[in-house]
Amino acid sequence: MDIVKLTAIEMREKLKNKEISSKEIVNAHFDRIEEIEGDLNSFITLTKEEALRAADRVDNKIKNGENLGILAGIPVGVKDNIITKDIRTTCGSKILENFIPPYEATVIEKIKNADGIILGKTNMDEFAASYSTETSYFGVTKNPIDRDRVPGGSSGGSTAAIKAGEVALALGSDTGGSNRQPASYCGVVGIKPTYGLVSRYGLISLANSLDQIGTFGRNVADAALMLEAIVGQDAKDPTSMDIEKVDYLGRLKEGIEGMKIALPKEYMSMDIDNRVKEQIMKSVKLLEKLGGEVEEVSLPHSEHAWSTYYLIVVSEISSNMARFDGIRYGYRTKDYETLDELYINSRTEGFGEEIKRSIIAGTYILSSKKGKEYYNKALKVRTLIKEDFDKVFEEYDIVLAPTTPNLPFKIGDSVKNPFEMYNSGIFNIPANLAGLCAISLPCGYVDGLPVGLQIMGDRFKELNILKTAYAFEEELSIGGER
Repeated sequence: MDIVKLTAIEMREKLKNKEISSKEIVNAHFDRIEEIEGDLNSFITLTKEEALRAADRVDNKIKNGENLGILAGIPVGVKDNIITKDIRTTCGSKILENFIPPYEATVIEKIKNADGIILGKTNMDEFAASYSTETSYFGVTKNPIDRDRVPGGSSGGSTAAIKAGEVALALGSDTGGSNRQPASYCGVVGIKPTYGLVSRYGLISLANSLDQIGTFGRNVADAALMLEAIVGQDAKDPTSMDIEKVDYLGRLKEGIEGMKIALPKEYMSMDIDNRVKEQIMKSVKLLEKLGGEVEEVSLPHSEHAWSTYYLIVVSEISSNMARFDGIRYGYRTKDYETLDELYINSRTEGFGEEIKRSIIAGTYILSSKKGKEYYNKALKVRTLIKEDFDKVFEEYDIVLAPTTPNLPFKIGDSVKNPFEMYNSGIFNIPANLAGLCAISLPCGYVDGLPVGLQIMGDRFKELNILKTAYAFEEELSIGGER
């Protein structure tokens, strides 16, 4: 039995049936990490000792006949912008290279309470501010499908680890596609939940009004399992909502007969690789075959999504990054005489080039008269984008789109053409602006490279996107190890 090729749910069932032990599962995955991690670079920090202790606790529970959590024995990777108590949390940045948090993120508490086993912290673009996992202070993560290409970002370490069999489940964060775009590039499933469904307490913020913790798996059921483990209102997070819990796994197989599916004409007329577009149109036909009713709709303000997002995100980045000043925690320069020099040199030496660009742009917007006018206009257009979706969801259950307009690009290409790299999130950004739920899953391959289908749902209607994705995956049979 090749343990690392089992799905998360299969691992859990074999563990319950005493066919394998939790310790065997953990050791098999660390063997896999040792085999390929030197080349892949999915992780920043590994926590083998803690993981083995957690595995022993799970095995003892089984031995004593105790009840097991829904993630029992399953190896999990955690994006390195999610706080883990007493375990280094870096955000992929030199400025937090040696930061050891004194508290735990709510989602980490939930994983541990569900008997999930965290193997380590995954690599990411610095402070989650890019789309390729090339901007990490700890080096580039490679795409397991083609090591010359990026895994996407900013959650590229998590998706690469999933695809390569280093972990069975993983957490990421999604500000403007950072779960869905790398899921598409690595050929795995990535979920961006509704804003407010999952606690953000312990997520180091990039842009507070956009960020949402999400989940990854090699298939839809696994990603839904992870989501089920972490949802729920949290008194520590005022943005989390008290929503009635839904049995996602139990209702995955309900099918999509009669479901009304919207295909925005604006999305399909944007600049998109024709090979990607062909796979999306094949997916439309497949969903119609499964009983879905697909109709073209209009989201008239879609063309303004990227510029709206950029103005908001860099403004919030500038505000959030101000806390990293060399005074309270994190990197502090050794070269200073005055307080101003301490601030300037610590931030100059501690931040990478990509995050500096965002800080400078955001600071300009927040401090200049013209910038504030642009920012206020962006907030108004954000409302219009949300209202476009509200109108569509009055008649339709889900909205279809490509996950990305392009295929995974080669390592280094983002430096030559940063606009193409930024553009890879163009179909993802609207869901963040409107606070919607969305999922990306593989829908085909072009020259051996995966194409992602994005399914968006109304706020707190995760079940609709999960049922659709599951039915699609079952019919197409290209997602994960099945």
